[in-house]
Amino acid sequence: MNISIEHTDPINAQILAVSEDQIAGFFREPFQEISRRSGIELSIVLQRIRAMLEAGTIRRVRQTLLATNLAEGALVAWKVPPDKLDAAFDFMFREDPFSGHVVIRSTDAKIPGEAYRLWTTLKVPVGSALADHCTILLRKTGAEDYRIMKAKGIFTLGVGHVRRKTTQPGDKAPHPAKMLTVASVPLTPLEWKVLLSLKREFTPEEIRESVWEDRAREEDLEPKQFFEVAESLVRHKIIGRFSTFLEHVKPSLQGQRVTRFNALFHWAVPFGREIEAGGEVGRHEVLTHCYWREAGPEFNNVNIMAVAHGTDKEWVLAHKAAIDRHLEAAGIPISYTNVFWGGRSEIKPSEISPVAHVKWMAQFVERTARNEFVVGGS
Repeated sequence: MNISIEHTDPINAQILAVSEDQIAGFFREPFQEISRRSGIELSIVLQRIRAMLEAGTIRRVRQTLLATNLAEGALVAWKVPPDKLDAAFDFMFREDPFSGHVVIRSTDAKIPGEAYRLWTTLKVPVGSALADHCTILLRKTGAEDYRIMKAKGIFTLGVGHVRRKTTQPGDKAPHPAKMLTVASVPLTPLEWKVLLSLKREFTPEEIRESVWEDRAREEDLEPKQFFEVAESLVRHKIIGRFSTFLEHVKPSLQGQRVTRFNALFHWAVPFGREIEAGGEVGRHEVLTHCYWREAGPEFNNVNIMAVAHGTDKEWVLAHKAAIDRHLEAAGIPISYTNVFWGGRSEIKPSEISPVAHVKWMAQFVERTARNEFVVGGS
């Protein structure tokens, strides 16, 4: 029997409209919840998600975390010489487990920031320093400079590419987005054990009912205890959503793309109005991310950033124009705005384990002591 693996298949689209970003929190039976909300029989949900994962239409299935409460995170823009750009990209993606999104971006704006072509997300465990980690990456890649942009507030964080395909410019929630503040949460060893088990990606063979019980046994825990700890992590605002992540950058086996254009929107709004502006921007349904970040003079002091994806560039720009008009109507001045377009891109979950970070840092500290660093080399 042939099973459709394309995101455009009506049944798959119905499943994905729920499974991409609508299963917020922790569910003991997440696939049953996807079935209930999508109206698709559980056996078909399992069959289709398994098939799409095996085919690469879905690149991963996992429980996401609100890692901003577990690790110090930032968006980092890197100024890399053109002849070292691809090698730096490869190192960030393949050799640094703490860098998540790795994207080469470009803009037509004539600002100092146009020279910062490589953009990455970076998370280091609480107690570690982002700058120390970035200094190692700078030495390893031959980068000339970097700009760390921490999230001061989060207004939108989701995916939902299939659901957003029908979004019209100006479509927005009835109320401004509420800002999620960033605050570290200490965990016990038991909580870390459960958390690291929760966040591990599922293999196709694990796409079945009662998905968490085997994970519990792997950790020598009874399912009841595993569930109780997981549910306590929800109350600590550490658990994000259970999600099937589409491969939205590369074409599928049959040549179909989920998105083609990846736009990072920038706005500079008056000091003191960042929360108001972020709430008005973040309520727009096209956006997958919206943050308050301070970008500095290289980027004309941008402080609100958002991301949108689409298969048509003019469609993406129409959404940007609608947000601009909404800010103007809300009486929020924009002193500067811009778009950085994504090119080459890879995405992976960021490692957050403190033990893993100590080991990763140690290998480079030892090489530095032996003078084994080769700028731009391996």
